[in-house]
Amino acid sequence: MTALAVTAGGRPGTGPGALLALFRAGPPLTRAEVMTVTGLSRSTVNQRIDLLVQSGMIVDRQPDVVLGRGRGRPAGSFTLNTDRGVLLVCDIGATAMRAAVCDVGGEILHDRSVTTDVTLGPTTVLVSTDALFTELLTLAGRSPDEVLGIALSVPGPVDHEQATVVSPPIMTGWDRFDLRGWFEATYSCPLLLEKDATAMAWGEYRSHYPESDTMLMLKLGTGVGAGIIAGGRIHRGADGAAGDIGHTQTFAAGEDGGPVCRCGNTGCVEARAGGWAMIRDLVAQGREISSVDELVDRIRTADPVAVALARTAGRVLGVALAETVSILNPRVIVVGGQLAEAEEQIFAGLREMIYSRSLPLATRRLELHRSRLDERAGSVGLALLLADHIFDPERIDAALLA
Repeated sequence: MTALAVTAGGRPGTGPGALLALFRAGPPLTRAEVMTVTGLSRSTVNQRIDLLVQSGMIVDRQPDVVLGRGRGRPAGSFTLNTDRGVLLVCDIGATAMRAAVCDVGGEILHDRSVTTDVTLGPTTVLVSTDALFTELLTLAGRSPDEVLGIALSVPGPVDHEQATVVSPPIMTGWDRFDLRGWFEATYSCPLLLEKDATAMAWGEYRSHYPESDTMLMLKLGTGVGAGIIAGGRIHRGADGAAGDIGHTQTFAAGEDGGPVCRCGNTGCVEARAGGWAMIRDLVAQGREISSVDELVDRIRTADPVAVALARTAGRVLGVALAETVSILNPRVIVVGGQLAEAEEQIFAGLREMIYSRSLPLATRRLELHRSRLDERAGSVGLALLLADHIFDPERIDAALLA
């Protein structure tokens, strides 16, 4: 039986928004099935369903009638109208970004990825984002006025409510930039902003680990970040800083300061285990290399220096995660990003440090997996977050019962 959506106070909802949540979460339902699931009266169910049909949010899927079988016309069933509009999402990384146009159920219809440089500032990056969105809408045969929402993710701390980047270590010029204002000229719809690792975490959780309501997502690419799912919800922390392990500081025995990080501090996890730091160390040892993709190729082809750096990076990351594992007690750790492709070397160090330094009870049933969504994890997570926002039961009730 599908659970009803709940109100902010934790009580089951009975408005059209709660019924819409049923149609979003499961297979098509008849009016009789909705009555059974919700316990609502026939007249209430009919009224709520009629409102949702009239608004275009659900559609009546009348079954084919087979002549000579049964009596009368079979009952129609209702389902989410995924053609009602589209969603636009863009997962912006330090050196690349992936944009997608999705249906309102969160399914990706078309996506494109391009290289970028987030340090060039928001205007340069967002001009490219606009171009990708225009291309994707054309592919989907849609216009800007059919876009119901936009969601972006970035490799830095964000104010989720205000949709702004806040004091990012590497995103020059992005601090408090008016992202909503940028898109308002073309699109009349909500805009959400999320940290990249958090978007990835939500995509993996909803797609592959819905039964593991406490999960940690580790993103390893040019930089290092983490997203946290706790109690089946995104955990952003009091000010949105939860999961920023890349800029926590670690020091080796007898070390004074440690390597300088891009954020200006010394000894950060990212300055030891991030893709850019490993490239720095390879170049220092005479290797000609300039991208994380090239770094991954060298690790996978057994370049001894690259392999040694990857194993060391795994141990540094394991040390950084060990206390988090003891405190959060996640059921699953998912590792994504470009460096996840070097899982044989990275995972060995992760496991070694996490299992040796975390509480035994916290690791008893802990699972460590590579991302199953790979490069689409952020896009999938953004699309699902955006669909949840647009179809929030209280928002739907306010629109249809006003």
